[in-house]
Amino acid sequence: MSHKRIPKRKAAIAVGGVVALGAAAILLPSANASQDGAPDDAAAAPRTLKAGDASDLAARLAGTLGDAYAGAWYDGEDKRLVVNVVRGEGDMALKVRSAGAEVREVDNSMAELQAGAGTLKSEAPIPGTSWAVDPRTNKILVTADSTVTGDKWDRLESTVESLGSGMATLKKSEGTFRTFVSGGDAIFAGGARCSLGFNVTAGDGSPAFLTAGHCAAAGDAWSDQQGGEPIATVDQALFPGDGDFALVRYDDPATEAPSEVNVGGQTVPIVQAAEATVGQQVFRMGSTTGLADGQVLGLDATVNYPEGTVTGLIQTDVCAEPGDSGGSLFTQDGLAIGLTSGGSGDCTVGGETFFQPVTTALEAVGATLGDGGGAAAGDQADGQDAGAEQDGAGGDQGVQEQSDMGSDRHSGLTRTH
Repeated sequence: MSHKRIPKRKAAIAVGGVVALGAAAILLPSANASQDGAPDDAAAAPRTLKAGDASDLAARLAGTLGDAYAGAWYDGEDKRLVVNVVRGEGDMALKVRSAGAEVREVDNSMAELQAGAGTLKSEAPIPGTSWAVDPRTNKILVTADSTVTGDKWDRLESTVESLGSGMATLKKSEGTFRTFVSGGDAIFAGGARCSLGFNVTAGDGSPAFLTAGHCAAAGDAWSDQQGGEPIATVDQALFPGDGDFALVRYDDPATEAPSEVNVGGQTVPIVQAAEATVGQQVFRMGSTTGLADGQVLGLDATVNYPEGTVTGLIQTDVCAEPGDSGGSLFTQDGLAIGLTSGGSGDCTVGGETFFQPVTTALEAVGATLGDGGGAAAGDQADGQDAGAEQDGAGGDQGVQEQSDMGSDRHSGLTRTH
């Protein structure tokens, strides 16, 4: 794909867009301490962990436990990792405790839950529905928006019931699942507006950024001003299907593209990409609504948008609105988690929002975060020791909401329209 050249840019687009925040944010040192140096005799009790370290530990335990592993989630209040172990696997439960995580025995194995999700995909791929495994309930969380009525609702309800008792929960959302693209400011193409997610380095060393794949449908050439000259060109994009992401290359190879998120005049350094953990606190930055926060609710989510089905997403209760598509999902201590895909509701009444995992997007497009000096995408996601060290390093500066943020931004699952 050809790239349009422009005069040298020495200032990069601020990641997530420079916007006036309805809820201001300040940069403060991270309050969470790493667990490095914990005494060996504390292994029998659950350790206090940062969310990034908990994600790494969950990945290690998933490999160790095999079929006995039934998911994990992060208890943000106690800062502990809770690991589900299939009932009756006492030896495996002991391994979890020895690793410093809390054990919970459950009935549904991960294989059974994934099989249930496969049944939903084959029997009820209805636009306006979504599903994801919720390790906190050890069930599949199935959601239907306001368009799922009549025969479509009956079909969905019947499919959920066919999975058997205790396998899934079905809830109704009053909103409508849609992608969050709109017209306005931030990054523009063909009259559409989206948000820049994270600056990255493409496989050939050139500067680029990630955004939502559905944004690429608006056009190949993107500008940082409405009606302005293009500054970047779509190189790769996927939507719908196994993700919602796009790699957009800056037209000027001398563009400086810092690995950071602009949260309204201040920046959060992004130190690495990381996997999401259910229960983890996350922040979203977008060109429409600015900064919002919430929790991860589910992983490997499937969403049936009107344009088609997208798999492998992160489900959260963070709000978003049209124009926020592609915007960054990150943690207080600088971990890049996701790219805004879509959902229902808005930032007045709340809703469900889905995100493309950054780790899988980086792997798919062959890019690395920032200047490419860190680990490759796979190493960023899987490297255990490096992940814990960088997680702590990113804590020098983080995001903390001011006390008025909760009144301006609702991140809970509430009424939508």
